[in-house]
Amino acid sequence: MNLFINLFFCFATLSIIGCGKINLLTIADERQLGERAKAEIASNPGEFPLLPKSVYPQAYAFIEGLAADILNSGQVQNRDNFQWEVYIIKRDDILNAFCTPGGKIYFYTGLMKYLDNSSAVAGVMGHEIAHADRRHSGKQLTSQMGLQFLLQIVAGTSGQDIAQMVSVLGGLGSLKYGRDHEKEADEYSVKYLCPTRYQTDGAHYFFKKLIDEGQANSGTPTFLSTHPDPGDRVANIQSQAAVAGGCVSKSENYTNDAKYLQLRSTL
Repeated sequence: MNLFINLFFCFATLSIIGCGKINLLTIADERQLGERAKAEIASNPGEFPLLPKSVYPQAYAFIEGLAADILNSGQVQNRDNFQWEVYIIKRDDILNAFCTPGGKIYFYTGLMKYLDNSSAVAGVMGHEIAHADRRHSGKQLTSQMGLQFLLQIVAGTSGQDIAQMVSVLGGLGSLKYGRDHEKEADEYSVKYLCPTRYQTDGAHYFFKKLIDEGQANSGTPTFLSTHPDPGDRVANIQSQAAVAGGCVSKSENYTNDAKYLQLRSTL
């Protein structure tokens, strides 16, 4: 009878799982995934040429300080559950940033050189932190593994090494966020930036620049996701910022950010 009930639960929840709303991974699982991804990235300098902190102390001081500002905003739910780290990948040809489960954040120099102010970088940082904080990777893994994952739980074998489970998906690179997760990450970026010195709608800047330069539909940029329309994302982010109108006065402007431009020139 218990097995029947468990199987009924499995099939009844498949539709919900397919929507990416249920996460069957624990915080510890996600931390382990993050460490695994970090090790894989570090072992593949051909694809992920990381800038050494000892050679680029100014760049790391900036990007780590920016992350700390957001993490210390009081808005990040899993601030103390993950070991947050930030790395820079030397690839000027890639407009991208990503965050692994467990809070390992990676910025490509191509994106950092494309942006021209710290509020825009903060908006991207907030978005990436939101993916980990809202545990989107665990939800996406649960969604992609579907019934197989559930049957493992029923059979009592869900305690197997999480890395083995990820290998079923062909690696962490197979995780793609859907429209709802991207929208939520945009909205939480606004929430995170509200108490900080950065412009609250910083996450919109990248998309607006792409639109202004006619690149939004070119298929070239790989940043975040191709699912939501860039124009819709700009409107959504700005509307969320308008709702959060009680934010403090901002000291970081979108224009004439000489400090960031100087930092960018060192990459």
